[in-house]
Amino acid sequence: MVKLYACTRNMKRPHYRIESRLLAKGVGPVAGVDEAGRGPLAGPVAAAAVILDKRKLPRGVNDSKALDVEAREEVYEDIMSRALAVSVAFGAVGEIDTINIRQATFAAMRRACAGLSLRPAYILIDGCDFPDRLACPGEAIVKGDAKCMSIAAASIVAKVTRDRLMRRLADHHPAYGFERHSGYATEFHVAAIAKNGPSPFHRMSFSPFRAAAE
Repeated sequence: MVKLYACTRNMKRPHYRIESRLLAKGVGPVAGVDEAGRGPLAGPVAAAAVILDKRKLPRGVNDSKALDVEAREEVYEDIMSRALAVSVAFGAVGEIDTINIRQATFAAMRRACAGLSLRPAYILIDGCDFPDRLACPGEAIVKGDAKCMSIAAASIVAKVTRDRLMRRLADHHPAYGFERHSGYATEFHVAAIAKNGPSPFHRMSFSPFRAAAE
């Protein structure tokens, strides 16, 4: 445990005060929502919705980007064992190419919220956009994954789930090294695309594919 939290012990971590204020007003359950994978050249975008238990808050929760791989995996397991409800959904590559990454992300968020086993009364989402057609009211919080524990927990669940999926895709398409970069535009990945062409899991609406088509 000491090793797990060593990288974040001196950082400010997300807190549960936003959720506590809502619950004190009788507004609950409260779900945190975040996404992973808007920027990569390959793979789906993932969205997670998490309802934490105020009596059993997970340990070590932080913005997923502030945790290394080992820490994310351990905190993920703690979230999954302590949360009241967790749901993950995806926006597929075909959906991203058809309706764009922003709308595919919103669609994944709607699915994640709808998939919760416990219906939320309020939703907290990372960012500055709040998707329409969600199951209940809520708000978007800029840099919410660094401020709000429920959003940070969702960021970890979305990131870990998506990374695991990309590792499975790597078994079927080993030339691209998805297990190394999760589809992001690393030098290795770009070189692999140049050598092998795109796979069925590459986002053809993204540069460099769109530019090549044009």
